[in-house]
Amino acid sequence: MDDNFVMKKFTTVNFLNFALGFLGLQFAWQMRIALAEPVTSSLGASPLLYSLIWLAGPFSGMVVQPIIGVLSDNTKSRFGRRRPYLLLGALITAVALWLFPHSAGLSDIIGKVLHIHMPVWGGLFIAAIMIWIIDACINIAQGPYRSLIPDVVPSEQHAQANSYISLATGLGSVIAMAVAPFLKFAFNYQMSIPAQFVMAGVAFVLAMVWTCLTIREKSSINNDDDAKVDAQKQSFWESLKDFFLLSPEVKKICTMQFFTWIGMMCLLIYFTAFAIHTVYGIPDDTDFVVAQALKDNAQNYALIGLAIFNFICFIIAVPIGTMANKFGNKKVHIFSLLSMIVAYLGLAIFCHNSIAVLCFMALSGIGWASVCALPFAMLSKYIKPGTEGSVMGIFNIFIAGPQVFVCTLVGWIINMAAINGGMNHHYEYSFYIGALCLLLAVFATSTIKE
Repeated sequence: MDDNFVMKKFTTVNFLNFALGFLGLQFAWQMRIALAEPVTSSLGASPLLYSLIWLAGPFSGMVVQPIIGVLSDNTKSRFGRRRPYLLLGALITAVALWLFPHSAGLSDIIGKVLHIHMPVWGGLFIAAIMIWIIDACINIAQGPYRSLIPDVVPSEQHAQANSYISLATGLGSVIAMAVAPFLKFAFNYQMSIPAQFVMAGVAFVLAMVWTCLTIREKSSINNDDDAKVDAQKQSFWESLKDFFLLSPEVKKICTMQFFTWIGMMCLLIYFTAFAIHTVYGIPDDTDFVVAQALKDNAQNYALIGLAIFNFICFIIAVPIGTMANKFGNKKVHIFSLLSMIVAYLGLAIFCHNSIAVLCFMALSGIGWASVCALPFAMLSKYIKPGTEGSVMGIFNIFIAGPQVFVCTLVGWIINMAAINGGMNHHYEYSFYIGALCLLLAVFATSTIKE
């Protein structure tokens, strides 16, 4: 904690130190995105049930981040305002990541310890609990992390800071997705799913510790004692009311986020299943015998697709911030969303062409880089000092809330669209729905006045 904190202009080294923790966070998050489906489907989860398990993310995002945001705004400790939440979230997430792929074994152990017969779906139940813990604890870290930008970075560098967060998002995801395919390609060694989850947990903790040690954090909103008292008295509902009174443009930014994240989650939730079951044609039916080598190849292909998607995000993350400073956040964001719409349509239409799918995943990475940075840069212009955590937590409702739609209605549509006697499903439908929602986000973005 630094009571004599003075906000100084960030250097490149400062930005890299600041972004490293988010790289670890994204490493863990992407591993959960990419490999949760193979784990849950092996335990008997249908497409709809897998989608419902995914509700852990949006519900924890809508509840955890706003609450943690208010708490971190009002926290004053020897460790700082945000750092306790960053470290606690990382540590608990790491433990849950380690336990998640062992859910079936945990179910058996619990049954033996309690001397009860666990049902056949016991492993799936434990897996669902682990996913909820992972998502909740990632949100404990993520909200305060975003709040560090207006906390410690000068306002004229907010777009640049968010672009470094976008860079870390891309790089962390690329590393997470590329390790197993690289080991298979270079050394003919197939890294197990449990080992990949352990790797993600370790990366999260180490990266977050580095950022917490290298970034100076102020202990209070400013040097005005009255402002400190006012901030501490502010409740969540008062913060929610103030959020919508910030500016008419905030409502437009929230509308843009709502439709954007319906579109984003159509890819993030279903791409792994799409790659395995649509591109590779492996049946959804868990009773259908498939060679392990084919399963490994399909999972590695899904990881490669997500790695390419995030690599493009990494490559253009900083240029996105530079172009936004030159042309404006709004114009750059609209162009990026339009590129993602084209990519989604390509994924849906050419879903059985493995090379084309990878090319369209690369194109969609442009939109991902913008989504990770520019909406937050737009919003940061309206944040009052002392409310950074509250505002970012409430803003996350418009990221998490849309996921409920994707996890329920989109999951139901895919589940009903069965083919081959119910052994496969039309996962490509998610990209048609996603493209439509991204188009609505473009219209919402066009109404924002910068």
